[in-house]
Amino acid sequence: MSTTFPASTIVGYPRIGANRELKRAVESFWAGRINSDELETIATNLRIDTYQRLKELGLTEDSAIPASFSYYDQVLDATFLLGAFPQRFRAQQKNTELEQYFLLARGEGAVAPLEMTKWFNTNYHYLVPEIAPDTPISYASNWPVQRFLEAKEAGFIVRPTIVGPLTYLLLSKPAADAPQDFQPVSRLDDVVNAYEALLADLAEAGVPWVQFDEPALTSDNLGVSVEQACDFVRHTYDRLGAVATRPHIVVTTPYGEARLAVEALAHTPVEAIHVDAVAGQYPSFADFAGKTLVAGVINGRNIWRSDLRATLESVRTVRDELPAGVALSVSTSTSLQHVPYTTSVEKWEDATLDHHLHLWLAFAEEKVREVVALAQGLHEGPQAIAEDLDIADQAQHTRASAPGVHKADVRARVESLNEKDRDRGAYDVRREAQEKRLNLRLLPSTTIGSFPQTVEIRQARAAHARHELDDAAYQKAMRDEVTRVIRLQEELDIDVLVHGEPERNDMVQYFAELLDGFDVTRNGWVQSYGSRCTRPSILWGDVTRSAPMTVQWSTFAQSLTDRPVKGMLTGPVTILAWSFVREDLPIAHVADQVAFALRDEVRDLEEAGIAIIQVDEPALRELLPLRHAEQEEYLRWSVNSFRLATSGVRPDTQIHTHLCYSEFGEVIDAIDALDADVTSLEAARSHMEVLPAVEATGFERQIGPGIYDIHSPRVPTVEELTELLREAVQAVPAERVWVNPDCGLKTRNYEQVIASLTHMVEAGKAVRESLANS
Repeated sequence: MSTTFPASTIVGYPRIGANRELKRAVESFWAGRINSDELETIATNLRIDTYQRLKELGLTEDSAIPASFSYYDQVLDATFLLGAFPQRFRAQQKNTELEQYFLLARGEGAVAPLEMTKWFNTNYHYLVPEIAPDTPISYASNWPVQRFLEAKEAGFIVRPTIVGPLTYLLLSKPAADAPQDFQPVSRLDDVVNAYEALLADLAEAGVPWVQFDEPALTSDNLGVSVEQACDFVRHTYDRLGAVATRPHIVVTTPYGEARLAVEALAHTPVEAIHVDAVAGQYPSFADFAGKTLVAGVINGRNIWRSDLRATLESVRTVRDELPAGVALSVSTSTSLQHVPYTTSVEKWEDATLDHHLHLWLAFAEEKVREVVALAQGLHEGPQAIAEDLDIADQAQHTRASAPGVHKADVRARVESLNEKDRDRGAYDVRREAQEKRLNLRLLPSTTIGSFPQTVEIRQARAAHARHELDDAAYQKAMRDEVTRVIRLQEELDIDVLVHGEPERNDMVQYFAELLDGFDVTRNGWVQSYGSRCTRPSILWGDVTRSAPMTVQWSTFAQSLTDRPVKGMLTGPVTILAWSFVREDLPIAHVADQVAFALRDEVRDLEEAGIAIIQVDEPALRELLPLRHAEQEEYLRWSVNSFRLATSGVRPDTQIHTHLCYSEFGEVIDAIDALDADVTSLEAARSHMEVLPAVEATGFERQIGPGIYDIHSPRVPTVEELTELLREAVQAVPAERVWVNPDCGLKTRNYEQVIASLTHMVEAGKAVRESLANS
């Protein structure tokens, strides 16, 4: 087996299955329809099929294919590798490792799951490790060895891929019982001890190369300075590099700029270092002697075909700058888990751009081909990949000149903006006008927007899309579901209602299908977390709204009840974050285009009599740059785009927003600057961690810290919800607190939702009564 690092490789690959085989298998396992052995068989076949396909695409060298599979989450995999289970899970002994694994992800009964939050600046979510001084940390599971041997038996020499020690600890949080000043990174030597044992075990199995992913090195927002991170790098990889018998080590640094950390890595014994050359920059190569530079030049985050000619030229320039003895490998900037599998299964006859769009795109398979072509062009010259270069040139040319890419009136509207367009006036005036119009009780209850999407609703939407269900029948099915949702909320005694969104397949795709400048895929699924997959839309042109998008559903729902019904929109930042966005315009300009389209919709909702309009921004923190120096500019344009979308209404129209699964303390000032009248936040899984930041900021408007964690199937008790709500009213005056779940309810079933919302309303009643009595 070769110990030379392959000339072409990728950092990681999608693992849900080209037809979402893993998603379906995992959910069948959770439902009890298959057992652990059956799930493992499906997963094994999926892994082997993936290796075979990647070999067919050109990754033929030993160790060129990363073994980046996960049943749920790569950080959870590392937790399992280390046996780093929080105390509440240690007494829950399951029959199989898989059952134990999913217990940490999903919880059970009174045992709450691990918290979930965003993976760096992506739309992927990871499960946050909880570390205390006494948390067990050892080499507890040899799953990387097992998967290598499985692949070897099938004829593939793959590269075990594991979250690195530093990233694991810097992404961890102190366990609830940890001392107040405890930092998880203080357990670094314990984690390194475990990784040393792993390296020895991998070497015994015959592994040539192992990959440690260290994206934390691209961030200065994880509680340590750049200088401290460099010290940790040297300490960690000096020790791992000193293991007597081990595989060669490649360390990856995806998602951003890691120049100083990479230069620190160059002083350690690791044999190969990956650099994200799309989002970051190259380091000094002075200390790279004897190592391989893995140049991440193909964008793993977006779906546009690369300008292959320009990229080849840049790679050749880098090669010429490398000192003697330094090898160069071509790779992706990040794992390809953030893009769909392949464009080959898409049919674009319904797309605005027809075949042109297909030419512009590169999903995971196409990006692998680009990596392989670049490596070939680098070693054999441009003439060896002339056809690839010509196709890439054609894509660049047609994108620049296609109709709809540039609309003069849209760009002029953005250019004519002034500060008044983003200003709603004094909050005190708005608050008084809204109280008079709405007349809500103390601690009003609401939900975030969506209700469970039943099989029948999904089937009706799909049949309508296939033209098998006519418009009248489709409208009836949707209206029947809206009526059901309104009646249910009235029975539960919820104060501010929603229509349940049965007509929406996804909170971004729904709008992308109705806005000009977007197209959507049929099979472009991307993992968001666990078994949850989304189909990001494609924003390719200037954005306009040709007709109202939500008014008919909101007004129909409002006609059914005397209680206020919220109009529901997705905000401009989230539409961008959960789409694949054009890269030929400044993103701030694109955000304002989307915001103008939403502003028109907000005005139409107001004119139709809707008193409360929610513009969701769950992805506000998601796009936050990983370096502090770049964050101010991002927060400026993201806040401005939200305010543009929501500032065209009267004072007595109440604007809500919703944010979820983020470290809100980092952006609490920006959340305040959104100037929404009511802000609902994820708070249940994080046990109300956001409240101190809210107190410290002097947040003066209304807030709904979510008390019902909808990402777990468990039904929270009344006592549990009451305690969380009491924490909220201790931190924020009760007259400014709302009672709501963490997020929308579409992923849950009605049995879970009815029970949980019943308990939520009872918790609100209990706290309301206790406040009245005190």
